[in-house]
Amino acid sequence: MSQQLLNREEIANPDISELEIEDGKPVDNFQSEKQQRLLVEPLYSSSVLPRPFIAAANVGVFSAPKQDPVVPDAFLSLNVQMPTDWSQKQNRSYFVWELSKTPDVGIEIVSNRKGKELGTKKDDYARIGFAYYAVFDPLQRIQEAEQMNGALLRVYALTARKYVELKEPFWLEKVGLGLTLWSGKFEDQPGLWLRWCDRQGQVILTGAESRDLERQKAESERQKAARLAERLREMGVDPDTI
Repeated sequence: MSQQLLNREEIANPDISELEIEDGKPVDNFQSEKQQRLLVEPLYSSSVLPRPFIAAANVGVFSAPKQDPVVPDAFLSLNVQMPTDWSQKQNRSYFVWELSKTPDVGIEIVSNRKGKELGTKKDDYARIGFAYYAVFDPLQRIQEAEQMNGALLRVYALTARKYVELKEPFWLEKVGLGLTLWSGKFEDQPGLWLRWCDRQGQVILTGAESRDLERQKAESERQKAARLAERLREMGVDPDTI
């Protein structure tokens, strides 16, 4: 009986002391780094998702203590609380057994031909159980090698432990968000970006975009009020007395 309890405790609290959770390698290139943040920051600066959730970039997702992690360029996991004590190793990466669920969405941004995003890496995401998996190939690095067939974005949904490719528009029903390609400037850098969107295809704004929009609305209202006041003055009415 005591041996049985010991085995259960080992399963519930596996030894992760030897796991390598931070490899110390440099971050990705400028394009990938900006793209990763564009997939994370808007989710936190908006109210599009109910709390709690975890959205992160370039963090290892461990499904079992003795298996290598996948390291998505970005991922989203709903209904989980971010661990607070980051001094503890079990709180510094996404351990499925600690958080009691697999992330809902995994996203890979292709930067070279070595990643096998549509090969073994896709199989790994399916094995771990990500409900959705997306591959964005902005520079068309794997068009020929991985049969992208001219598409810059491919999105898959997990069905019976296998991925089934979705068709545009890419709406992730279980998450309540979509993915779309958007051409514009992010942090003064023009380009084609992968972004979250609502069901109507409107992108989820960054914090900076939301503030700019509010300023534009306020300026529009100010100009509208100024035009009305000028009209009243032309009619011989002092707008300050109304």
